[in-house]
Amino acid sequence: MLDLKDLEFEELADYLKSIGEPGYRAKQIFSWLCRGVSSYDEMTNISAKTREKLQRETYISTLKIREKHVSKLDGTIKYLFELPDGNCIESVIMRYIHGVTVCVSSQAGCRMGCRFCASTIGGLYRGLTAGEILNQVIFAQKDIGERIGNVVLMGIGEPLDNYDNVLTFLHNVNNENGLNIGYRHITLSTCGVAPRIYELAEERLPITLTVSLHAPNDKIRNEIMPVNHIYNIGELLKACRAYYKAAGRRISFEYSLIAGVNDSPECARELAALVRDIHGHVNLIPVNPVEEREYRSGSRREAERFCKILADNGINATIRRTLGADISASCGQLRKKVL
Repeated sequence: MLDLKDLEFEELADYLKSIGEPGYRAKQIFSWLCRGVSSYDEMTNISAKTREKLQRETYISTLKIREKHVSKLDGTIKYLFELPDGNCIESVIMRYIHGVTVCVSSQAGCRMGCRFCASTIGGLYRGLTAGEILNQVIFAQKDIGERIGNVVLMGIGEPLDNYDNVLTFLHNVNNENGLNIGYRHITLSTCGVAPRIYELAEERLPITLTVSLHAPNDKIRNEIMPVNHIYNIGELLKACRAYYKAAGRRISFEYSLIAGVNDSPECARELAALVRDIHGHVNLIPVNPVEEREYRSGSRREAERFCKILADNGINATIRRTLGADISASCGQLRKKVL
């Protein structure tokens, strides 16, 4: 059985033509899918005959909300969604002045092995389908009853390790016949799969690329991010420069501050020299504690000192505001507890 949400809009139109349906049906059906219907019977402007055809070969995928937690501190919402095969993934709703943002997962588990991240504990089970990624936006929006205007692929998994499905998702979430979320309101975060960064650059999508750097040199990054043994900082930044040149979009660098590991003044100066020519933004993140790991964040004062050193060296840097601290909002934490 075929999940229609796994098809790009043009593929959906081609499929409908192959079963004898007119092309305009694609707009109607795609619109219904993005509203979060659970059966073809809800598609009131589609004939019974067409619905019967679709039911024979296709199905409408859904997500079950297994747990939902709402922060008493800032209203952040964390969902634990259950997939049809019993796997669980996380999505987070965050509210900012510029609108509602959803953070979605791209895989069930992760094989990248970053030492400070809860998502990678237990490894990778599988990549999500394009429909499963899209469903997180659809059903979160349906649950809160508000329009979601921004998407970040920063949840469980490495998006570029599930490249084809993520690319289909990007096209579909942007499509004007569905959720119609502009590319400039979409952020994709990667730990540094360099070959895929080159491929993404060729797509010329005006999304924001965020690179999880987390270290100013290979020695430190090798210790906390195994991917660096394959694509070291030099290779990664070369890919970033190519992406910036091709896409014309500023790159953002994520940098988790880990006490005694990568948060010294020397690290700040080394980081500034490393990224200065890319004209990117550095997003400093006090590392979230994970029970199975020994890493902890330093004080707010130390984070501000690190940020000031970057600014003094010509780097645009900010300290990320912590959201949902009382509901395990950081990716992987809730799934890990349930599993």
